[in-house]
Amino acid sequence: MDEHGAEEPPGAAPGGAGERHVPVLLDRIVSLFDPALADRDAVLVDATLGAGGHSAALLSQHSRLTLVGVDRDESALRLARTRLAPYADRTHFVHAVFDALPEVLDDLGYDAVQGVLFDLGVSSMQLDEDERGFSYSRDAPLDMRMDPTTGPTAADVLNTYAPGDLIRVLHDYGEERAARRIVEAVVRARRRAPLRTSAELVALLESAIPAAARRTGGNPAKRTFQALRVEVNGELDAVTTAVPDAVRALAVGGRVVVMSYQSLEDRIVKRVLAEHSRSKAPPDMPVVRPEDEPELRLLTRGAEKADDDEIAANPRAASVRLRAAERVREAAA
Repeated sequence: MDEHGAEEPPGAAPGGAGERHVPVLLDRIVSLFDPALADRDAVLVDATLGAGGHSAALLSQHSRLTLVGVDRDESALRLARTRLAPYADRTHFVHAVFDALPEVLDDLGYDAVQGVLFDLGVSSMQLDEDERGFSYSRDAPLDMRMDPTTGPTAADVLNTYAPGDLIRVLHDYGEERAARRIVEAVVRARRRAPLRTSAELVALLESAIPAAARRTGGNPAKRTFQALRVEVNGELDAVTTAVPDAVRALAVGGRVVVMSYQSLEDRIVKRVLAEHSRSKAPPDMPVVRPEDEPELRLLTRGAEKADDDEIAANPRAASVRLRAAERVREAAA
């Protein structure tokens, strides 16, 4: 869900909304879906709709495409409705987390779809809204909820989790080597007063993380902010559930495309797509039964990344990892 840049894609929102939210790898996304969507009635789920940039381009390219746009952030849905207004008769907007994909499709009466797109992580729109607290570069309340109407905030996590649970969050979701030192500093600080703002947390991290570690790997706050965001939004659990559900939802010839921005998400995606693209037959079987043939064909060699030109135009594309696959046979019963 990282969209940022200066060019305005097809279907950009009036008033320059699209100007601030240019989709990452837009041309590549359009080309990957083209064989599954061209010249036919088709349904595509944009499971992380955001500002609707990818969806606008796909709806513009395919006049017989119906879009199911899903997002947990109601403000994103409002922006996408405006941006995609020219295609109102071919769009459904759903306020939900993307791991509710089976229920969303069931409610709309779709047994199978021709495409599912995931653009994971926090969007540039959310990063740019100071009150959301996603960015460590601007002072704001420690919220970090992608759906600000529900669930605990990052401040709740920092101020109420037991030390062992906080260490687990920072280590597992942020891959933070200094997790124990950081948590010790958090516990000392919250005894005096609850941590409430990103500036308070950044100052604490600067004092807790060893100087040598602060000199490498970018901003030392990045890993802790990532870990808190993942915990608050249940991101890895959602990806673990949603990507297999997306594979199951594909019609034969349908395609799933996933853009990840951190290694933890990408590992999950890689594992799921690899599992469904392998034969289930034992290695010594002389004849492979049809039901043991792979369900998917991988469309990318490893994880594709943005090229230098795109990164120069849109620095938030620097960490993208794209994987895609096509369903080649019906799923086994």
